[in-house]
Amino acid sequence: MALTQISPTQARVRWDRRHARPSVIRLGDRELTVSAIDRVRDETAAYPADRGPRVTFLLETDRGQASLVFDARRRRWFVEALDPAA
Repeated sequence: MALTQISPTQARVRWDRRHARPSVIRLGDRELTVSAIDRVRDETAAYPADRGPRVTFLLETDRGQASLVFDARRRRWFVEALDPAA
């Protein structure tokens, strides 16, 4: 299914050091287990210095796809899009 844009929602992310990728995303009362990374977009050169760099992950989870963003300036994770099934 296609991803549905949502307002950026802060998420808690557990990082798997062995595989160098997110392993679990906690979004409110939901927990999404990451099964694979589809794409990574490094936007560090594309953003003005006042907004800071971001890295966007398009992930496969146990409930569909999710778009996860790391905002380096604020040092926070955000979910910006979800599969309606998630």
